[in-house]
Amino acid sequence: MRIAPDAHQSAEERTILARMTRSGLARAGLTVTAAEAGHPAVAEIAHLAQAVLRAEAPGGERLARLGRMLDRARAGIAAAPPSALPWPAEPAAPAPHLERSVVRARNSLPRQDGDTGTPLESTVVAWYEREVETLCETVALLAAVWPEAHAELGGILAQIALLAGPAIDGFTDFTVHGAVFVRRDRLGPGPDALPGPVRLAEALVHEGTHTRCNAASVAAQPFLRPARGDVGLVATPLRVDARPLTGLFQQVVVLARSVLLYRRLLDGDMRDPGTATAVRSRHAQLARSATEGVRTLADHRDALTDHGLAVLEEATTVARESDRESARESTRESAR
Repeated sequence: MRIAPDAHQSAEERTILARMTRSGLARAGLTVTAAEAGHPAVAEIAHLAQAVLRAEAPGGERLARLGRMLDRARAGIAAAPPSALPWPAEPAAPAPHLERSVVRARNSLPRQDGDTGTPLESTVVAWYEREVETLCETVALLAAVWPEAHAELGGILAQIALLAGPAIDGFTDFTVHGAVFVRRDRLGPGPDALPGPVRLAEALVHEGTHTRCNAASVAAQPFLRPARGDVGLVATPLRVDARPLTGLFQQVVVLARSVLLYRRLLDGDMRDPGTATAVRSRHAQLARSATEGVRTLADHRDALTDHGLAVLEEATTVARESDRESARESTRESAR
């Protein structure tokens, strides 16, 4: 995996993951097709099967429970309507595997100092028709401004889950690989005047990049060397809490790709001056975060493999070029 999207390479990774899922389930006495193995609900069952089989005495009832889960997952897959998108990905209805993923995500949120109140909520909700229309607009926008990202996302996303509630803006979860979660208000205009399709495009690029990184770290060349001794947490541009080095690495890739998305939007035909200004501002903000991320990651370059170093170098180039472009644009604005 590199900074530039690659649908062909991501398809190879997806094939390897599906093979691993089928193999893991087979050890638990469960059989799935290659197509079923790529579904997030089936991926979750494969993860659970690993945990059951690692137990000293797995027990027939625990294995039978996995079989019942697989039956329910198959029923849900069969009942899902055809995707409204020119992708296999579906705007996902609430389902048990998605709801369990949100619970895990909520439980992993850092507590803020002095936070003694009721925890903030976030739940999977159904899509309204107008939201599906916005999603279709977003897919068309990606196809127009960044065909390579459109193609890669179309191959790696199986479900797009919508969240209601303030707790979580968006996330991915390798346990339900292929599903991405986006908060509902990302589909509408933002306080910064960015239109909904642009905000959602950024969210899909963001979460899709995490999905691709997760797949590549398992099915392709690793980015980080095996940890030696106690590896501490590091500050990252996108989280208030310190994160493992792998979290910083993924953020750097996410930020580089997000910068490239906005660079392509700026190169396109934006007739509305307000939208153009908002896109320019968001590009500059992301470029600053990308610069911060690559500087921090460069301090830990000894922990990166040769592949990881190559990705870092590409991200550094993206951040440097975008910083220059933002500076030139700021100069032009001052001269007007």
